[in-house]
Order: sequence, then structure tokens, then C-alpha cells
Amino acid sequence: MMRTSHFRTLLAGAALAALASPAFALDGADLLAKLNATYATSGVSIASSNVAVDGSTVTLESAELKATGSETPIKLGNVTMEGVEEDGDGGYTIETVSFEDVNITEAEATVTAKDLALTGVSVPGKVVPGTLESLLMYESATAGPISVTTKGKEVFSMSGMEANITRMDADAGLEFDATLSDLKADLTTVEDPKAKETLDKLGIHSLDGEVSMSGSWELASGKMTVDEYAFDFKDIGRLNLTLAFSGYTLDFLKSMQEALKAAEANPNKEEANAAMGMSMMGLVQQLTFNNASISFEDASITKKLLDYAGGEQGVTGDQMAQSLKGLVPIMIAQLNMPDLQNQISAAVNTYLDDPKSIKISAEPKEPVPFPMIMGAAMGAPQTIPQVLGVTVTANQ
Repeated sequence: MMRTSHFRTLLAGAALAALASPAFALDGADLLAKLNATYATSGVSIASSNVAVDGSTVTLESAELKATGSETPIKLGNVTMEGVEEDGDGGYTIETVSFEDVNITEAEATVTAKDLALTGVSVPGKVVPGTLESLLMYESATAGPISVTTKGKEVFSMSGMEANITRMDADAGLEFDATLSDLKADLTTVEDPKAKETLDKLGIHSLDGEVSMSGSWELASGKMTVDEYAFDFKDIGRLNLTLAFSGYTLDFLKSMQEALKAAEANPNKEEANAAMGMSMMGLVQQLTFNNASISFEDASITKKLLDYAGGEQGVTGDQMAQSLKGLVPIMIAQLNMPDLQNQISAAVNTYLDDPKSIKISAEPKEPVPFPMIMGAAMGAPQTIPQVLGVTVTANQ
């Protein structure tokens, strides 16, 4: 009797557990609603024909993404979220978000992309303005091979892409980096006769390299810093951009989204564009310039360009370089910026004698509000180099 009673108790417990399990199932509709509440900060919304839940997997079927200012939504197909869990504060954590492979053909061009995914996604239970809890966060975004073919011939490919985001201590901001690997472009398919002739004379029939970026964003000050945004191609060179400005806060983003929504809702497009322009002018005045630079490290392209330009003029590449040394001071003298003129002339001479690197930097002693820059540009453009602390150097 004791064994029979114990067995019945176990059966009853199992039955109760089975009946109770739906109460603990994930609420797919709630997850989608909170996704959209978070996306709203970025002016984006996502729609789905159905939200299917299977254990810890949630699938958004026939999903579409729409951005403010865009009339046509982006069709995503089925979006599969695996390892979904509630975090205890009404939010969700998602191990992996996977997207369907892309295979789009338009006219004679086909674009394919595989293995698109986000990992370590966090969806806040409540949007808290002015904090990271108002943003959809993820740890990394990846894509596998990407290819573009035209008339059956591959003209562009990339082995993969990876982007990472890390929260700063105390959620003070974000650090980010991204890499586009093994970029390849076939330039033999260029159809413009003049461009094709130029590429042939330069001996450039393809591009092979990568693009990389890294930086940070501070929440309170809205300081956006791009430490590296580099395009590095074999036998060409490495072009790198850096930039830092402040005022790019969540409030700034909110105001921008509101301006976009107002323009989208206005049926008079000419009036909407004018209002948008005024809004953007007002918003830009909230920003402050910190620093910027653009640099180029040569990997043989400079000599090729000098030889090509010289050949067009009936002279050698070395003779073309000497000619440019004389022309540059005359060309920039019209700017009426003596200090900058001397720097540019010295840097160009150094670079043309031995092409290694050249860099233009703007590093003011103190951050400069954008209105001050705009005022200088309109009233006294010759003062811009002093306002921004512009310097030009070569081979350093």
C-alpha cells in the first residue's frame, strides 16, 4: 500500500507540473513588444506575422524592420532567437539571434550573405531614458561570406564581418570595434572606358584588403570617439580616419528621431525637407568638436599615380613630382592661410621625395562648439586652421 500510495503521489505531482508548465512559458508577444520599446530609441520598429515559442526558442515569422524616414520596410524573413530567458526584471537575455541567409537578385546583380547573427543580446524590461537600459544591447554581430555577382561573375566578396560592443564600468558608456575581412573587388568588370584605361595603366585590376574600426561612446557627455576607421588594401595603402565630438547624447538622438517623424508625417515634402533642414541646423549646434585626423600610409600607389600622371603630360614620374612641388604653394596661396600654406608645402615636398605617410590633424587646445566653427567659416574662413588647430605632417 505504501508503494502504491507513493506512486500515485508521484503521478499527481507529474500531472500538476505538466498542467502548470504553460504558465512558465515564454511570452513571445511580450518579448516583441519590449524589443520595439527599446528599438524606438533608434527610430526602428519590427513587425512579425506570428511569434512562435518552442521552449527557450522564439521565432519571429515573416519579420519586417522599418526605420523612421524610410517608406519601405526591410523584409527579414524568419528571425530565430535561441536561449531566451527572462532576467527577473521583466527583461530578456538571448544567447543567439539568427537571420535567414540573404539571396537577392535585381536586374543582373545578385547579393548573397550567410550566417548573419547577434549574440549576447539584452532586452530591458523597462526603458529608462538617459541610460543604457533604453537601448537594445548585444555583445557581438557576425556575418559569414558575402558576395556580389553581376552577369554571373563575382565582382565583390568578403569572407566575414564581426562587430563587438562592451559596456564601460558603471554603464558609463560603450566601447566598440568592427572588422570586415578579406574584401576583394574585381575591377576588370569596370565598364567606363576612361576608368578602365586608367586602371590598366596603373596595373590595378583588383582590390584586396580589409576595413577596421574601433571607438567609444560616453553616455553623459555624448562624446563619440572613433579611434580608427581604416581602409587597408594591398599594393594601395592604408587610409585611416579618426574623429571625436561631444553632445551626441540620447536626448540628441531622441530629438533627431522626432524631427524625422515630423518630416515623415508631413505630406508636403518640400515643406518637410525645409523643416528637417532647420531642425538639423539646430541640433548640430548642440555638438562640440574635439579632434579629427586623416592619414594615408603608402603601399606603392603614389609612385604609380605619379608615373601615370607624368605619362599623360609626356614626362617621367620624378619630373611630375618636382612639378607638383612647385604647383602646390601656388594653389594653396589662394586660401590666405600663410601658416598652413607653409606646413602643406613642407609636408608635400617630404612625401613626394619619399612616399611613406602623410597626415592632416585638427586638434584644438580646447573643444570647439560647432556654432563657433560655423561662424568662423562664414565670417573669417582664413581663421579655421587656428580655430581647429590644423597641422599637416609627412613621414612621421
